[in-house]
Amino acid sequence: MIFITGASGNVGAHVVRELRRRGIHFRIGERMAAIRALPDQGPTQTVRFDFLDATTFTPAVVGCRAVFLLRPPPISDTQRTLNVFIDAARQSGVSQVVFVSVAGASHNSLVPHHAVEQHLRAGPPGWTILQPGFFMQNLGDAYRQDIRDEKRLYVPAGNARVAFLDARDLAEVAVMALLSPLAHIGKTYQLTGPDALSFSQVAQALTRELGKSIDYQSASVLGYANHLHQRGLPLAQIAVQTILHVGLRFGQAQEVVEELARLLERAPRRLANYVHDYRDLWT
Repeated sequence: MIFITGASGNVGAHVVRELRRRGIHFRIGERMAAIRALPDQGPTQTVRFDFLDATTFTPAVVGCRAVFLLRPPPISDTQRTLNVFIDAARQSGVSQVVFVSVAGASHNSLVPHHAVEQHLRAGPPGWTILQPGFFMQNLGDAYRQDIRDEKRLYVPAGNARVAFLDARDLAEVAVMALLSPLAHIGKTYQLTGPDALSFSQVAQALTRELGKSIDYQSASVLGYANHLHQRGLPLAQIAVQTILHVGLRFGQAQEVVEELARLLERAPRRLANYVHDYRDLWT
């Protein structure tokens, strides 16, 4: 049995689909306990789970041997939430934790993922850390409203280039690490897409696919934070999201790493593939 956090998010949903495709038993943790159906997934066993309520930790993972761990964007204090959960999972018999971090988190204590990585490395060896760069799925999530309603990409990234990664590819690697832990135990994988693209190039790809002009507007730091505030995001999430985007200006997500192609034994998906497959999100 595998325990899945973040199953309704961009990455978690693809992990669920991949596990179901392979016929693997798994359990989903949700803030509200219910038996529900995820899109295109059919009925899924669901248990009550909340990172802000430690009493839900042990009951959620009883009988599980592996955990897929994602940090919810609103949670910035990972030491009193995710790290406490990791300890509870270990004590309940979990022998493998696959954690989705972010690129550069190992050396950047400003991002919440850093504390989780440090905690895993200081504990038992049953862990695998995935360090993805920026997801293509941000276009259909964090940037979707700007693209669809305002026909623009608005982020404080300047002229940065980003090796955008498709979450579907990361999900495949995560499932590998969940199902074959010995092959991936104690490993940290830096995962990127195959091309380093500027946001202007991303806007051009959207323009070609959608048949309408999408412009890239480089935001100021304060302008972007205010933009997120107007969208109703909590302050902690605004701070994290702004820091991650500003980091792009310094090349934090520019490097193209071949690790993903090696693990998948195929070429990773390109941005044009993602935009084509999900074009309805912006129409």
